[in-house]
Amino acid sequence: MSRKKKALPLFEAVEITQVAAEGKALVRINDLVVFVPYVVPGDVVDLQLTRKKHSYAEAVAVKFHKYSERRTSAFCPHFGVCGGCKWQILPYEDQIAYKQQQVMDQLTRIGKVELSECSPILGSAKTQAYRNKVEFGFANKRWLTSEEIASGVRYEHPEAVGYHTSGSFDKILPIEECHLMDDVNNTIRNGIRDYAYENGLSFYDQREHTGLLRGMMLRLSNTGELMLLMQFCIMDDKEQQQADAMLQWISDNYKQISSLLWVNNQKFNDTFGDLPVHCFRGTDHIFLEMEGLRFKVGPKSFYQTNTDQAYELYKVARNFAGLTGNELVYDLYTGTGTIANFVSRQARQVIGIEYVPEAIEDAKVNSEINNIHNTLFYAADMKDILNQDFIMRHGAPDVIITDPPRAGMHKDVIDAILFANARKIVYVSCNPSTQARDIQLLDTNYRVTRIQPVDMFPHTQHVENVVLLERRED
Repeated sequence: MSRKKKALPLFEAVEITQVAAEGKALVRINDLVVFVPYVVPGDVVDLQLTRKKHSYAEAVAVKFHKYSERRTSAFCPHFGVCGGCKWQILPYEDQIAYKQQQVMDQLTRIGKVELSECSPILGSAKTQAYRNKVEFGFANKRWLTSEEIASGVRYEHPEAVGYHTSGSFDKILPIEECHLMDDVNNTIRNGIRDYAYENGLSFYDQREHTGLLRGMMLRLSNTGELMLLMQFCIMDDKEQQQADAMLQWISDNYKQISSLLWVNNQKFNDTFGDLPVHCFRGTDHIFLEMEGLRFKVGPKSFYQTNTDQAYELYKVARNFAGLTGNELVYDLYTGTGTIANFVSRQARQVIGIEYVPEAIEDAKVNSEINNIHNTLFYAADMKDILNQDFIMRHGAPDVIITDPPRAGMHKDVIDAILFANARKIVYVSCNPSTQARDIQLLDTNYRVTRIQPVDMFPHTQHVENVVLLERRED
C-alpha cells in the first residue's frame, strides 16, 4: 500500500525580498529559503509550496495581495507559460543590476580568489528583437495551460509549432508571437504552420518518432540576409514529396529568404550537427558584419545570437588582451573564428581551435574573405589537441583568449593553459559559475585584474562575463 503524500503548506501574505538564480525570486520563511517564479521583490503574495527539501523549497504564487512598485508589465502574451523571458516584469535597469550582482556572487562564492573591482555591466541597446537566431519545434501535441485544461477546450488542430516548456518533452507550446527576433520570425513561422494545417502534414511525435515536420531554425543577418532551415523526418517517398512541396511553397511566398535549407533527421534527438544539410534555394550560408569584417555563418556555425552586443563583447576581449601587434594569440573554442579574426589585425599571429569541423572551415573562409593572413585554425577536441606537443610545435602564446561552452573548460585544457604560461588570459564566459570554478584552478599562476559583465540576453537570467587574468610574476 503506497504512502499518502503529506500536503505541503500554504504561506499567506509573504513579501518577496530578493532575485535568485534561474530567473526566480526568493523569500526566507523562518529558516526555509523559498524560490518562486514570476514574482519580483516587493510583491506580497500567498505561496503554495510545490516541493520541499531540508533547507529550501519551491513554490508558486497563488494570490497577489500587493504588486511591487518595481514591477513592470510583460510585453509578451506567452509570458508565464513559455518560460523563456522570465524577467519581463522587472525594469531593465533592475535586470542588469541583478546580473552584475550574480556575476560577483558566483566569482566570490565559487572562485574563492582575490578579485578586482567589477566594471559596470554593459547593457543591451536593444531589449526586444535582439536575437539573430531562433529555433522552433513541431509536435503532434500542444501544451495546454492549466486554464485550458480546466475549461476542457478542444482545438481543431491539436498540433503545435513553438517552444518546449519545462517538463514537456513530447509537447510544444504554440507560439503566436515571439519578440526575441524581428517580426519576420512570426510571419514565417505562422505561415508555415497554417500551410501544414491546410495540407494535412503530420507533425513530429516524440514518443513514436514519426511525423514529417520536426523543427525550424531562422537566422537573420545585419546585412539583410535571412536563413531558414527546415528539419524534417522523412521516412518514405510520399513524405519526401510533401517536404519538397512545402519547400517550394516557402520559396514562392517568402522571397526575403536568401538561404533556404533542409535536413532529414531520423535520429532520436533534434541535433543535426552530424547530418548533411541540403540547399533548396539560394546560398548555404549568410554573412554577418562587424567593424568592417564579414563573417560567413552556416546552419551549423556558432555565432553570438545578439549581433550588436557581440560587437561590444569582442571589443572588451580585445581591450583586455592589450595587443600591440607582436603577440602570438591562442583563441580557444574559436567557433567560426569571429574573435580570432576580430583581433588578428592587432596580433602577430592567431591560432584558433574548435571541435566542429564545419565551423573551422567557415573560420578559414572568414580569414580569406577579409584578406587576413595571420590566422591558423584547427578542428579537434580541445582537451585532445591542446597539449604540450602542440604548444612546443606552434610556440607558447603571449595571450590566450578562451570562450568555452557553458560547461566550462576540461581540467586537461586548464593544465595545458598553465603549461603554456601565457602572460594574459582573457576568459569569456556565458556561465559565471563554471568560469569561477576554472579561475580557481588557474589561481596558482594567475590573478584576476579586470571583470566586465555584458548583458547579451535581456529579460533572461543569463549573462556573459569577461575576466582578465594576468600571470603572477609579471
